[in-house]
Amino acid sequence: MSVQPTLPTTETTCGDPLPVLGADVTVPLVTGGEVPYAALDYAASAPVLRSVWDDVAAYVPYYGSVHRGAGHLSQLSTELFERSRQTVKEFLGCRGDDEVVFTRSTTDSLNMMAATLPAGTRVYVFETEHHAGLLPWRDHELTLLPAPGSRQEAVEAVAEALTGHDPLLPGLVCVTGASNVTGELWPVAEITEVAHAAGVRVVLDAAQLVPHRPVDIGALGVDYVAFSGHKMYAPFGAGVLAGRPDWLREAEPYLWGGGASRRVVHGADGLSVDWQQGAARHEAGSPNVVGVHALASACRALRKEGFESLAAREEALLQRTLAGLAAIPQVEVLSLLGRSAARVAVVSFVVDGWNSSHLAAALSAEHGIGVRDGMFCAHPLVRGLLGNAPDRPDECGAPQPLGPGERPVNAVRASFGAGTPVEHLDRMVAAIAQLTRDGARLTYRTEAGRCVPVR
Repeated sequence: MSVQPTLPTTETTCGDPLPVLGADVTVPLVTGGEVPYAALDYAASAPVLRSVWDDVAAYVPYYGSVHRGAGHLSQLSTELFERSRQTVKEFLGCRGDDEVVFTRSTTDSLNMMAATLPAGTRVYVFETEHHAGLLPWRDHELTLLPAPGSRQEAVEAVAEALTGHDPLLPGLVCVTGASNVTGELWPVAEITEVAHAAGVRVVLDAAQLVPHRPVDIGALGVDYVAFSGHKMYAPFGAGVLAGRPDWLREAEPYLWGGGASRRVVHGADGLSVDWQQGAARHEAGSPNVVGVHALASACRALRKEGFESLAAREEALLQRTLAGLAAIPQVEVLSLLGRSAARVAVVSFVVDGWNSSHLAAALSAEHGIGVRDGMFCAHPLVRGLLGNAPDRPDECGAPQPLGPGERPVNAVRASFGAGTPVEHLDRMVAAIAQLTRDGARLTYRTEAGRCVPVR
């Protein structure tokens, strides 16, 4: 029988959240009334920091084209755009000659990385990566590394794979900084040391790391870093690929068009193009200056708040949540690198007897809590964590209760951060305890690929 978890009662143990947009939003419950919305899907998109939105609002009246116009607003926007690039360089601790290229997202950044690799590059990647780090390498020789059981096993797997690497050929290891499924921190510096000893470079998928921990290219030793603004409290579609300039400089432009081209001539043999050097080579088209400005503002805000205090508050929230879930016997928290492995504020779990999509739907409809259910764009990893769950054409499970011994085909993920109040996490734990004890109040069905209440 489920018991009500016992949690610490003092808000001061976790400190106050940072001001974010949407903190005062209420949502209706199917059982009647409204409650403040508990946004616990930060790993997908974090809410926007109030200070970031204020910066965006202050700039938008002065919006103009970038690198294109002679007018005052165009020059102002160009200056802002390039100043944002410098802010990101400082945020990442970039080396003197590192380039910062603005993209749409982490996925876009890693696809750009793949498109700019030298011919003959062999790529090494764990099967546990998010699809953004797993799938872009199809035009290159790919070595897929098996799921490790610990941080040490991850380092050893890279070392073993690289023993056969031809030092005359370029190589690249793609590794996440923090798992988007388990939140566990990967041994990036150790993997980088092993890779460099074999003459192989490293690109870090920092999408889940930058909102929670400082990312210093120099300290980690990585060659490239990719991340997204929308994971770190900025709105709009902007991302970053930062790192060593040589491969980026020598590659064909990622996109062909205005901005990437320096000189175009129509001669007897057709069009002749001289391409830009530096970041502009891979930033064709009118850039998302508002998104870039927002991303840079988020970098400044996180540095100003201080990652030490942010991480300390997050750890308090994380341990409080894990303790609450541990008090519910039906809950199993998923882990790849071991129960004691450090993690950021991302917790995926399954509940005995419950389909994960059913549970997530009930948390939303009956308790106003927004979590995520599915395989989180990391299908091989989640299937492995669930004991090689059966393949399905979609990520959602059926709403029917599971039979004895039947495992879910997907999981529930709760993710949070600097803007999360303690009450939201306590409410989630209490709601799961109530649902496991009493069951859902409503009947649910699958409709258009989602589990929804029958009204």
